[in-house]
Amino acid sequence: MSSKSMKIPGPEHPITIAPSRERVSVTVAGRRVGDTREALVLKEATYAPVYYIPRKDVDMTQLQRTSHYTYCPYKGDCAYYSIPLGGERSVNAVWTYEAPYAAVSLIKEHMAFYPDRVDTIQVSADG
Repeated sequence: MSSKSMKIPGPEHPITIAPSRERVSVTVAGRRVGDTREALVLKEATYAPVYYIPRKDVDMTQLQRTSHYTYCPYKGDCAYYSIPLGGERSVNAVWTYEAPYAAVSLIKEHMAFYPDRVDTIQVSADG
């Protein structure tokens, strides 16, 4: 049995988390499944920025927990949800770190969406 390695973000693999100043809204099949003015933007190394929406601003009735999980040495264990309304395309469309490592603890109680598994992730300055 191998233990999981934990890595700390640094100059060779930076991770920053900051409040978003925009409204972030996620839709699937014409339904809004997430909508917030309190999103966090996580920027990791050379990856595209990811918006994490507070769980309280996600319509959890539209999501279904799956048995899929992954592990990130910088963030920890990651759980997934599907959005049945979106059909096959929206399987494992949402991810969350329920017990993230200390370096990224701000994303606890937040959820992120794969842009290609939902209809839209709209980021706008308007309220």
